Amino acid sequence: MKLIYPIALTKIKGIGPRTARNIMDHCDNLADFFSYSKKELMQIPGVKASIADAVLNKTYLSACEKELAFIDKHQIKALWIEDKEYPDRLKQCDDAPLMLYYKGNDVLNATKVISIVGTRNATHYGQKICEDLIRDLNEDRDTLIVSGLAYGIDALAHRNALKNNIPTVAVLAHGLDRIYPASHRELASKMLENGGLLTEFTSETIPERVNFPMRNRIIAGMADVTIVVEAAIKGGALITAEIANSYNRDVCAFPGSIYEKSSEGTNYLIKTNRAHMIRHAEDLAYVMNWEISKKNDVNQQLALPLSLTKDQESLFNLIHQNGQLELDQMIKLLNWPQSKLALVLLELEMQSLIRSLPGKVYKSEGSLQW
Repeated sequence: MKLIYPIALTKIKGIGPRTARNIMDHCDNLADFFSYSKKELMQIPGVKASIADAVLNKTYLSACEKELAFIDKHQIKALWIEDKEYPDRLKQCDDAPLMLYYKGNDVLNATKVISIVGTRNATHYGQKICEDLIRDLNEDRDTLIVSGLAYGIDALAHRNALKNNIPTVAVLAHGLDRIYPASHRELASKMLENGGLLTEFTSETIPERVNFPMRNRIIAGMADVTIVVEAAIKGGALITAEIANSYNRDVCAFPGSIYEKSSEGTNYLIKTNRAHMIRHAEDLAYVMNWEISKKNDVNQQLALPLSLTKDQESLFNLIHQNGQLELDQMIKLLNWPQSKLALVLLELEMQSLIRSLPGKVYKSEGSLQW
């Protein structure tokens, strides 16, 4: 398929992601759409007279040709939604952009994609959270950090990812012919070496206010989980979290002081069950049911207690021998009262010897080291 046709869809006013999907469902080939009569065009759901007239007038062609020249000159990848390199997770979203423009490495479909967002006015607390979280994520290979290149938490996430040699991608609210804010030009340049820059907007698109919520849906949609580090009660970070929830993606937030405005948003997300509360990378792995790296397992084993109560040892060995067990199975095998079992399970979990999984299932973590 010629690249000019998908670019043309984005240049015709009134064609959004959903209408574009109707067009794709209706046409065997996208090129056919641009050869239809007005009557044929208006039979497609969502295609109004104004859209049909724009298609027939072909006033968009010069802009498309200009964009093709820009893409070629700057070695930009134009990703159609059906292309292999298009972010797989984003494809699952109903309002995903049909076209993305990307400059960077082939990292968009990493095994673990984590979006990190937050306030533009990061406190020392938020800065430390970002630094520690991303440093500990460095133990996992094939992880991608996504954010929006804004001041504050966004830029901190990108910088710390680069510092720890983790690929990082910035999703932009404008075309790839500029960087906003301009002071992050050097940061953006470094990201091209290990990550990249991604946008749905063609060149000469300025960072207008309306573009940022559109940018935020890509940040939420292309990730397994969105993490809010610090955020006020109003702002882009909470919008991104809300979009992630609407996509049925996981959202995590760090708790903060009840007296700080920079923590009002994160505390609200936790209070209203819109986000899992996390404190560090280990909590994130727990929420996402991600395997903890072997290095962390070794460290964890070295930290295990040298002595347990008889009940703790019996329960741990039972779970460990079976790999994992349901709560009802443990009650039958041990013949303990449920109140006693619950207490000993909690004691083992607090010592990081076992981990609870969905469905009242418990799994052993490592083995006892004496």
